[in-house]
Amino acid sequence: MRIDAHHHLWDLGRRPQPWLTGEALDPINRTFEAAELEPLLDAHGIDATVVVQSSSSLDETRELLAGAAESGSPVAGVVGWADIADPALPEVLASLAAAGPLVGIRHQVQDESDVWWLGRPEIRQGLREIAAAGLVYDLLVTPREMTAAVATVQALPELEFVLDHGGKPPIAADQWEPWAGQLAALAALPNVSCKLSGLITEADWDSWRPQDVLPYARHLLDAFGPERVLFGSDWPVCTLAGRYADVYALAEQAVAALDPAGRDAVLGGNAARVYGLNQL
Repeated sequence: MRIDAHHHLWDLGRRPQPWLTGEALDPINRTFEAAELEPLLDAHGIDATVVVQSSSSLDETRELLAGAAESGSPVAGVVGWADIADPALPEVLASLAAAGPLVGIRHQVQDESDVWWLGRPEIRQGLREIAAAGLVYDLLVTPREMTAAVATVQALPELEFVLDHGGKPPIAADQWEPWAGQLAALAALPNVSCKLSGLITEADWDSWRPQDVLPYARHLLDAFGPERVLFGSDWPVCTLAGRYADVYALAEQAVAALDPAGRDAVLGGNAARVYGLNQL
């Protein structure tokens, strides 16, 4: 079983993606639908995927759920968006879960001006509601927000967290700390896993080489262990720096030293377990 645990889909004809600004993002400032992704999945033997929200929109989440519920869709789970501070969050989550295979919630914490946003009382309460609903919370943070992320994961042992994109290490700057130490501190907590995803777009988009990225990938594998790392392509964002094939080849290189069971876990089994994709 092979699962891509992190990719996006968006239709700019339905709604804008507010973060798609600036000339650097022009290559992905268009619509990306499942039909474009499916040949890439087939080429790499990917059996199923988890699609992740890309805007703070309940309507987008409902559309992703509807698409995942269609017959023949490769999407087995949706990490959607909801207003975590909404007092009606339990009802919102129940409504979303009834619409399709909702497996988690995510918010773009990296875009919040408050570095301690995750520590706000209303956010912590919302995260408790996510746990009560049996969902996972995807952490989208950079080293700037990592201290708050560690404190939050520690404070909410009942909630399963997944760190996206390895916490966004500063690969292009060739920096190791404080990211490496922060990642180890987070990995010491048992209720968090980590995605082996999004690393090539943290490197220099035009000149990165596998040897630039692999030390960071191997550190997160060492920190979390093969039983808590999930492969994700971050398509189509990854295409800013490389092809789907480049991302998958890099993941294969990163896990090459693991035994077959470890490789299978990272490339699919962990995603099925963490996100509860029991039908696979």
